[in-house]
Amino acid sequence: MPQLIVIIGATGVGKTDRAIEIAKQHACPIISADSRQIYRDLPIGTAAPTAEEQNGIPHYMVGCKDLHEVYSAGQFARDCQTLLTELFTEYDTVVMVGGSMMYVDALCKGIDDIPQVPAHIRETVRQYYQERGIEWLQKEVQELDPAYWEIVDRYNPQRLMHCVEVSMACGQPYSTFRKREQQNQHATAPYDIEYILIERPREELYQRINQRVLQMVEQGLVEEAKRAFEILQIPLDPAIDVDYSTLPNSVNTVGYKEMLRYLRGEWTLQKAIEMIQQNSRHYAKRQITWFKRNKNINWFYADLVDRESMLAEIFS
Repeated sequence: MPQLIVIIGATGVGKTDRAIEIAKQHACPIISADSRQIYRDLPIGTAAPTAEEQNGIPHYMVGCKDLHEVYSAGQFARDCQTLLTELFTEYDTVVMVGGSMMYVDALCKGIDDIPQVPAHIRETVRQYYQERGIEWLQKEVQELDPAYWEIVDRYNPQRLMHCVEVSMACGQPYSTFRKREQQNQHATAPYDIEYILIERPREELYQRINQRVLQMVEQGLVEEAKRAFEILQIPLDPAIDVDYSTLPNSVNTVGYKEMLRYLRGEWTLQKAIEMIQQNSRHYAKRQITWFKRNKNINWFYADLVDRESMLAEIFS
């Protein structure tokens, strides 16, 4: 049976290197499961694999969507199911690599059946957020859904609002819908799924994250962010108000939100860099928490692993 190797791990842990190593050895393609690498014009801030890193290996779901497009985990799952059907006619193995937790789960476990929220509840929650700020949203999520609070991006207003909306509309925590038994792709998909999680000691991981942010700035993150905001027509003039909670999906993420504040003169560059580092570390911690829930994962330390033993276990 064909095999999908899913390589996951926290941001900055070294997933790309391991994915390319496996893909080279088995002459197979790579699918990116990164919710921001899918957009064009953001290669630096999303750490998209360079042409040199790709080294002739076919890569899919990288730089294929316009910055204006809204793209969801559900769309990713449907597109990848179609793509895998095509790829498995030519390859016995396909590698998928990425840290976007909902993208990975959407493809490998199925889509959550989240109820529709009435318009008046959406409007009420948005109005309260605008009046009371993100602190109100954070407090509501903590009270309404403590389980989701442990893994959610606590500075992403859209995610927080969605949790509050669903919880209020249904009278039960949002996470109860997300945790319901989903259709398990291990049992129904015409291919095997093998999870490989790359891990590093926490302090080492945080040092790598901090260093990677500095490298991104050296490579031109500021200029890349500015071009993206110009394409999206997001005003950089501080005299023009910007609602950070309604930024387009492509730039509503760590790295670009902080750079927007710098480019608008709200923060110094040093402040923006420090906040990107901090928010990236927080995101890595949530990723680790999320991945630990999956009991089917094989864990490997990035620098301590015996490569031959790892590959032998994967393909045994």
